Amino acid sequence: MNDIIFSIQLSLMVACVSTVFVASFGSALGFVLARFKFPGRNLLDALLTLPLILPPTVVGFYLLGFFGKNGLVGKQIFELTGWSPVFTWQACVISAIVISLPLMVKTSKAAFESLDTKLEDVSMTLGKSRLQTIFLVTLPLAARGLIAGVALSFARALGEFGATLMIAGNIPGRTQTLPLLIFQATQTGETDLVLSLVLVLSLFSLLVALLSNEWKVHW
Repeated sequence: MNDIIFSIQLSLMVACVSTVFVASFGSALGFVLARFKFPGRNLLDALLTLPLILPPTVVGFYLLGFFGKNGLVGKQIFELTGWSPVFTWQACVISAIVISLPLMVKTSKAAFESLDTKLEDVSMTLGKSRLQTIFLVTLPLAARGLIAGVALSFARALGEFGATLMIAGNIPGRTQTLPLLIFQATQTGETDLVLSLVLVLSLFSLLVALLSNEWKVHW
């Protein structure tokens, strides 16, 4: 029972932490891709889409090569601090961010592209700065799309499995998220436990989707 409670708590924490980052950074990337043309724009868009296309285990392999003790970034972190994010709860957050970020970028980009830019021009004509216009006009108008992106990103982070298994492992009481616990229980033949956990995760994901739709309607 302690392992089940820990896995649920860890999954929720990972989903919340990663969604905070994804919501802010993903919205900014979506805005840049929607409003600015620059060399390498299409390449950046394609790279951000890759985690949606590649198998999660392949994404996890890349993350190991990036954050491992001998990785591009992980090596520097380990040499400076003696600590590695691999096989820690932070690795769960990293994998959740990378996997769910494309959903936020795509939905926010579509939301910003659908806006009538004339309204923003009017705002700046009336004396508002570009930054003020973004917060007072652009973001409120794009709110429905952004809410959808946040909800999808949260649900995707909550259910992340493959990349998490690669970079964080499946360590009970340490990195075992709810999807990883379901995987382990399936392997050990604990059918009743698997059915219960699958039902919990499915109902929670359904609740997130319903709340997202409700917020969009009443925004």
